[in-house]
Amino acid sequence: MNALLSVWTWLEIGLVALLGFLVQGLLALVTLPFDRRRLVVGRVFRLVGVVAARLTPFWHFGVVGPLPKAVGRTVVVSNHESHADPFLISHLPWEMKWLGKASLFRIPVVGWMMWLAGDVPVQRGDSASGKGAMAKCASWLERGVPVMMFPEGTRGTEEALLPFKDGAFRLAIETGADILPVAVSGTRTALPKHSWRFQKSEARVTVGTALSTKGLTLADVETLKASARVQVEGLRERLRVLAAAKPA
Repeated sequence: MNALLSVWTWLEIGLVALLGFLVQGLLALVTLPFDRRRLVVGRVFRLVGVVAARLTPFWHFGVVGPLPKAVGRTVVVSNHESHADPFLISHLPWEMKWLGKASLFRIPVVGWMMWLAGDVPVQRGDSASGKGAMAKCASWLERGVPVMMFPEGTRGTEEALLPFKDGAFRLAIETGADILPVAVSGTRTALPKHSWRFQKSEARVTVGTALSTKGLTLADVETLKASARVQVEGLRERLRVLAAAKPA
């Protein structure tokens, strides 16, 4: 039964993505000449993820507040549990450009939507690609558009967070952007690593307190990284406590 429902769910996500791409494409023709920050087509892409998640019979995703009213020149960082994380984080009510593996941009329909939304591809292990991606992220920040990164670099398979990489924090310091910690919890079972089958998941996302980089230099990367990690761990624990307290 799980296999059949998983196949149906993949078909549902594919259909929602295709319809979303058609809408996004039409809006791009109208808005891109005026919307240089791609806020409209980007937000459409995130909402496609929200709709797909809500139609998935295995998943019950939500947001735990309070949330900032607006997010601008900010590097958003989150822990990474599953391929389902983008579906969950897209429930946050603002647009941001995502740094993602270059291979994702080659997926039909989804990859096209990422390109239209203004998301940023990076090839792992390629220093030139990494520098180019950081430059693109910096250009979005200069325009007041937040960028979203997973500082662990990949999905963790254990409960403990993987080490945070420097990239997001160097970028924030170099551009004078804030760091905004975000945490997800519950997605690890939503779409387990190395599996195509969906599982039941009651997952939530929550947002921490922005960390200013004013006055910081690259010598402060480790301190900034540690502060963000403490917040992410605390936020994730808060979500776990809330989930444990919820009546069965």
